[in-house]
Amino acid sequence: MKTMFAKLALAAAVIGGGLQAASAETANIWVRADGSNFMPRIVDAFNKANKDQVKLDIIPNAEIIPKYGAAAAGGTAPDALSLDLIYTPSFAAAGQLEDITDWAKSLPYFASLSPAHVKTGTYKDRIYGLPFSADASVLIWNKKLFKQAGLDPEKGPANWSDIEADAEKVNALGGDIKGFYFSGNCGGCNIFTFTPLIWASGGDILSEDGSKATLDSPQLRGAIDLYRSMVKKGLVPEGAQTDTGANFFAAFAGGKIGISPSGAFAIGALNTQYPDVDYGITFLPGKDGGWSSFAGGDNFVVTKGTKKIAVVKEFLDFAYSLEGQTILAKYGSLPVRNDIAKDALKDLDPRYQVAAEAMAKGRTPYSVVFNDLINSANGPWTQMINEVFFGDDVDGAIKNAQDTMQSIIDQAPNK
Repeated sequence: MKTMFAKLALAAAVIGGGLQAASAETANIWVRADGSNFMPRIVDAFNKANKDQVKLDIIPNAEIIPKYGAAAAGGTAPDALSLDLIYTPSFAAAGQLEDITDWAKSLPYFASLSPAHVKTGTYKDRIYGLPFSADASVLIWNKKLFKQAGLDPEKGPANWSDIEADAEKVNALGGDIKGFYFSGNCGGCNIFTFTPLIWASGGDILSEDGSKATLDSPQLRGAIDLYRSMVKKGLVPEGAQTDTGANFFAAFAGGKIGISPSGAFAIGALNTQYPDVDYGITFLPGKDGGWSSFAGGDNFVVTKGTKKIAVVKEFLDFAYSLEGQTILAKYGSLPVRNDIAKDALKDLDPRYQVAAEAMAKGRTPYSVVFNDLINSANGPWTQMINEVFFGDDVDGAIKNAQDTMQSIIDQAPNK
C-alpha cells in the first residue's frame, strides 16, 4: 500500500510539475505615448489569441528614455520595449539590450524588414533591435489652394525649383495664406523633414557609421539656400522662426498653407480631424529630382537578461504576421514588413501606399550620441538650423555645428 501511495504521489508531482512548466507566462512591455493608439490594440489581440500574455505600460514620451535607462541600471526594467529607433545604438553600447542576432536572422522574412530600422538596431555587427512601428517623412500640399493658384492640384512638387515656384503662386493668393511652412526651431522636426532634401541630392550630415560629421557640403548649403530664399520672399509665416514643433502639423491642418514637409501620421490625422482639407502626398525631392525619406518609428528591443524571452518572441512573431501588421497600419503605424505592406494597407487610404514606399527606402542617421547631436535643444544641429534659416552667419553656423558635432562624436564612450 505504501508503495502504491508513493507511486501516486510521484505521478502527481510529475503531472503537477508539467502543468507548472506549461503554465502561461506574462511579459512586461513598455511603449512611448506615441504608440498609445496602436500598441494597446495589438497587445489586446495577442492576449486574446495566446495563453502567454503581455502586460503593457505606456510611458510619456519625455520620460521613457531616462526611465528605461534607470530601470535597466537598477534591474527593474521591462522584459522588452518599443524604443524610438534612434536610441537603439546608445542602449546597445551601454550593454543594456539582449543580443538577438541569431533569432533575427532566422526569421524567414528578415530580408523584408525595414532596412533603416535594422541598421539602427545593429551595434558592432550584432543585432539588438528589430523594426516595430514606422513613420516616414513626406511632402504634403493643399489641393484647394493649388487649384486657386492656377496649379495642377493633382501634381505635387518634384524638385526644389517646383517647391519654391509652387509656394510663390500659392502665396500670391494673399491674405493669411502662405506658400510653405516648417518648424524653424525644432531639431527633431528638421532632421525628419529637411535632411531628406540633402540625401536626395547626394549629400549627408553624418558618415554611414556615424563616426564623422559631414555638414559642410554643397547639398546642405543648397537646401539651406532654398529655405532662406522662401523665408526672404515672405513665403513662410513669421511664426515659423520660433516654432519648436508645436505647429509642425497644425499649421498645414489649418488650411492656409500651400506646401509643408510632414510625416505619414498626417494622413490619419487629416482624414479624421480635418476632413475638409483636400491634400496630396508625395516624396521629399532632391534638388534636381529623385527623393528620399527619414524612416522614423520604433525598434523592438529586449532587456538584457530577461527570463521572458520566449513570450517576447511570440509577441513579436504576432506583430510581424499579416494580422499584426494590419492592426498596426489601421491604427497609425506604417507596416515594417515590406513584403506584406500592400496587403496590410489595402483597405486604407491609398495615400498610405506612397508613405509606405517612402519608409521602405527611407534612411535614419546612425549615432550612439544621436540625442546630443540632433534632438537636444542646446545641441549643435538645433542651434545651427535656426541660424542658417533665419540668421546672418550661415558659414559660421555650419562651421560651429560641424566642429561641435565632431567633438561630441569623438568623446562618445563605446563609439
